[in-house]
Amino acid sequence: MLALNAGLSFAQVPGPAGAPHPPTEAVEIKLDTVTVQRGDLQQTVEAVGKLQFHHFADVNVQVAGQIKEVLCAVGDAVQEGKPVMEISPAVRAESNLAQMARLRAELADQQAQTDFAELQFKRQTQLKAQNATREESVESSRMNLASARARVDSINAQIQQLEATLKFDEESSRHRQVPAPLSGTVVAVNARPGQTVSVGQAGPPLMRIADLSQMTVQARVAEVDVTRLKRGMTANFQTPGYPGRTWSGKLRQVIPVPADGTGEQGKQTFYNVLFEVDNPEQELMSGMSTQVQFIVAQAKDAVLLPANLLGKRDAAGMYQVNVVNLERRIVVRKVKIGLRTTQQAQVLSGLEAGEQVLVGPVPTPALLPKPVAPAAAP
Repeated sequence: MLALNAGLSFAQVPGPAGAPHPPTEAVEIKLDTVTVQRGDLQQTVEAVGKLQFHHFADVNVQVAGQIKEVLCAVGDAVQEGKPVMEISPAVRAESNLAQMARLRAELADQQAQTDFAELQFKRQTQLKAQNATREESVESSRMNLASARARVDSINAQIQQLEATLKFDEESSRHRQVPAPLSGTVVAVNARPGQTVSVGQAGPPLMRIADLSQMTVQARVAEVDVTRLKRGMTANFQTPGYPGRTWSGKLRQVIPVPADGTGEQGKQTFYNVLFEVDNPEQELMSGMSTQVQFIVAQAKDAVLLPANLLGKRDAAGMYQVNVVNLERRIVVRKVKIGLRTTQQAQVLSGLEAGEQVLVGPVPTPALLPKPVAPAAAP
């Protein structure tokens, strides 16, 4: 806002010769005024935050084994499906094949014993029909046949289990190369040659790959402000690493639980708010600090007035200001206010751009005449 000093003066002019009143000097009154101007106004919610990866994936092995070689390092660009590690699977194919041969031999032997037990049972059954054998012999042959068949079933079950193991071993031998789960940049490597790995092991990931073309800003917003935020609103931020630059995004999500370490034992409560920003040149990096402004409301090309010139609002919701008009007189004007910040207010009615608003109290006299030129000598 442009502050102007309006110099106003008024005088008593000497009358004709012989007038009863002596001449007096002109009195000048200086007034501080502000010119009403047009501009843009925004209501914002301020917050601090951090940049983090938006899309990333961890590299894990599909079979147990030992890492043979790590094919990339931190900072390398990789393509989805391309190998990033080689491992030696921990399989025992030879011993499993030998066990399979032994089980098949046992099955053949047991099948022969089962066939013999069936013949014995048939013979005892025929003899029993002719009353040529005892009941105990018949039952004994029946039991021997049932036992032989059970052993055949057991060996078949072991063979099926071993076949599954051999199939897994064969499949594992094909996973000597560990592929990248997505295209991006390697941002962490915790694997080393010779390291023994297993499926689903705990601890840090062997490797992490992130897509750096888009980043996420995680901002911490105080609970008094978070209710003003809505999904899809514009969010701008700056980071100390690039002074003078501003990035923008759209609010994606307000996490509905307090941020870690807040809202406990009298601490102020904050909520994490997330939005994404494009990063085609990969200038922004994970962990950078940000100063975020969420735009709650805005007005374009609005009539603006310094907020400190507004007093108390009356019952009709209007504010009273003092305007210095074109006749250099001070007149009272009621104005209606829209958006308002700590520094500026949007004037909806009552003022126009270019008008002069008085700063401070109204001087005496309240109505000031135009400056009067001194009269000529008689």
